[in-house]
Amino acid sequence: MKIHFLITLFALLALALPHSADAKVRGTKHDLSGRSAGDGMDQICFFCHTPHTVLPATPAWSRAQSTIIYTPYWSPTLEATVGQPTGSSKICLSCHDGTIARASAPDPTKARGPRMGFFGLSQRANLTSDLSDDHPISFIYDSALALEDRELVDPALLPNEILLDANDEMQCTSCHDPHASSYPKFLAMSNAYSELCTACHDKQGWEQSAHSTSPAGWNGSGTNPWPYSSETSVAANGCANCHTAHGAGIAESLLVFPREEDNCFSCHDGSTADTNVLAEFRKSFRHPVESSFGSHVATEAPFAMPRHVECQDCHNPHAAFQGEAAAPDIPASLSGVSGVGASGTPVEIARYEYEVCFRCHADGPDVPSPYIERQILEPNIRLKMDIRNPSYHPVVAQGQNVDVPSLIYPLRETSMIYCSDCHSGSAGSAQFGIRGPHGSDWPFLLEQPYSVADGTIESYQAYALCYKCHDRNLLLSDGPTGIHNKHVVEEDTTCSVCHDPHGISATQGNATNNSHLINFDISIVDRDPNTGMLMFEDMGSNHGQCYLSCHGTVHSPAEY
Repeated sequence: MKIHFLITLFALLALALPHSADAKVRGTKHDLSGRSAGDGMDQICFFCHTPHTVLPATPAWSRAQSTIIYTPYWSPTLEATVGQPTGSSKICLSCHDGTIARASAPDPTKARGPRMGFFGLSQRANLTSDLSDDHPISFIYDSALALEDRELVDPALLPNEILLDANDEMQCTSCHDPHASSYPKFLAMSNAYSELCTACHDKQGWEQSAHSTSPAGWNGSGTNPWPYSSETSVAANGCANCHTAHGAGIAESLLVFPREEDNCFSCHDGSTADTNVLAEFRKSFRHPVESSFGSHVATEAPFAMPRHVECQDCHNPHAAFQGEAAAPDIPASLSGVSGVGASGTPVEIARYEYEVCFRCHADGPDVPSPYIERQILEPNIRLKMDIRNPSYHPVVAQGQNVDVPSLIYPLRETSMIYCSDCHSGSAGSAQFGIRGPHGSDWPFLLEQPYSVADGTIESYQAYALCYKCHDRNLLLSDGPTGIHNKHVVEEDTTCSVCHDPHGISATQGNATNNSHLINFDISIVDRDPNTGMLMFEDMGSNHGQCYLSCHGTVHSPAEY
């Protein structure tokens, strides 16, 4: 009678479980029957379920639940309220927090002593009590949350495989089916090409982004960029190129590697991506992405954030893609990044490249002083390029000067340029498809040499950056621009002694004294001892005069 009673209970329990659960679990990591301690029973379901001493409101659960306090997930961009685990997640954690031994489950026959010996979980399966580096669980996922967080799909549109519990809470079982191993890691559906992730997450720009579409694969050199994935291409890995749901290296962003830049370098070192950007950051001058840790946050205010730079300050990995653009429009590689507009107002999505640069090189509290000591000193690059200024390089708008005969075709007075036309990789970086100020062999992250040292002997190499746009022969001729030959060639005076390449703010200069980017380097140029003035005066087309003293020569004034 007792045997028949137990058989009946076991049968009822099996009916309460998902269809063919026993068969699906057999042979998976959740099949612990071959690892039992002592009794040799070939049971599968009863390592987790039992007809006796069932825990209330559970699927006939046999294991004790932990009473410890967990550290929940948190992120500065998190809109959901995440507290202590509840429901099925609490059940999953009775094994996966690593605090309760297998022996805590009773023998289903009640006739023997505990039959489950203590076992250890693998590193990633042991979530511990610190869930801050794991995908958030046990939070209400409803339409109100999706409305508040514009990058979440409305739960009414979720596929059937993703299940919320009776309280509309996201649980472990929303992504994992513990009774089926049709997909790796007991996932409820395939995550190839981020199918599972994008069922809930609707990241703006993702579908056309390089990380969503690139067929590139790892060539086997360096560090495996996808240590927790079996997919073999960038597109197939999708979100897993950078993120992991459990045991993340950076908790709040669920990034795989603990250093922000390594999540980029793992592919962009020539092992997966065509371009070896890591090599750029090994050059003498570079944006110091490896100098800060944990400084960048997605919600940071550009005027209050501590000075730092990380790859994601300039690139949005969810939206960046390959494509062409013309100045001043934002290049495809910078798509989806926030910035600061020409007026000084933060913009959620930058439309122009300079808006990305202005995030750090404009109104922030820690903007460094200019390297060259100018007569008019202004560290704010945005103000130096304001379209109301007497002169500026045409980054934000067309230049003020309507007569620039030295420009090399196809450039003309109406042309505009990028910041990255001057500040970019050196030594052939562009021929390998790498643009932008990652690293350079030249100071100021310049694409080509630009000497600022007094006494420089003129050569094409010394001022290659200037001669990229301005015809060297014409500049140094005896024609309207002959003044350059006298100073640069005959007197070994650098371009930077007279010209401030970014521009001169209208709040400090004027069109008479600061046209043509004139802003003297006062470490070299001094006042005219006769008049006490240090001044350039624009007197019309190709005509002007200066009051100054330079290299022992007094202009009081000198006219050309």
